[in-house]
Amino acid sequence: MSARLVLVVPCYNEAARLRTDEIALVLARPDANVLLVDDGSVDGTGRLLEELAARHGERVRVLRLEKNSGKAEAVRRGVLAALEWRPEAEFVGFWDADFAAPAAEIARLLGAFSEPTRMAVGSRVYRLGARIDRIWWRHYLGRIFATLVSALTGLPAYDTQCGAKILRSGAAREAFRRPFVSRWFFDIELILRARQMPPGAAEPEAVVEVPLRAWREVGGSKLRARDVLLAPFELLRIRLGSGDKG
Repeated sequence: MSARLVLVVPCYNEAARLRTDEIALVLARPDANVLLVDDGSVDGTGRLLEELAARHGERVRVLRLEKNSGKAEAVRRGVLAALEWRPEAEFVGFWDADFAAPAAEIARLLGAFSEPTRMAVGSRVYRLGARIDRIWWRHYLGRIFATLVSALTGLPAYDTQCGAKILRSGAAREAFRRPFVSRWFFDIELILRARQMPPGAAEPEAVVEVPLRAWREVGGSKLRARDVLLAPFELLRIRLGSGDKG
């Protein structure tokens, strides 16, 4: 069975939001496999994930975490498990369970890889020809957050928090080797780690942002207002822990 890509989907109480139809579209790619992470869910998520694995056979695997550990650790453990499960895979990525970025965007992210690229990041850019359906205040909050990210970490990114990212498997092994400082804003740490890796740590195309053609707002985010208010302090912790100078 070909396994060019393994996609990790973290799930915490996602029984009502998990897009099983989009997972089927991921699996329509003959070179794709999916690893579903049950991050200590207490609803019907675990049963739903097992049903999906039974339906799709060897192309879908479920990783069960005994207790809720947060998205950062769920993704980290999922990526490491995916690389162990499919060591021949060229790429490993992670996608939000609501598939706000449709599965069709996977091809766009994979197509953005050039020789020096270690990581492709989906970016929700409002522009002509794209369908970015986002609540207006979330959009402006995102622009403020991106400004904070740039100021406090030196990272010149438009959108670090989009839940659609793919890495080369070798880069993923190194980037996910140790736990993240931040529970929710680990994406920033991940991008910084991918940029720092030798050889060629200064390579400008090590991480590329890919403007998405489609993205839609889905309710039920687990991010709390308290997490947003603490964002500047989290960013400072990330900056101090990264050693990246931009």
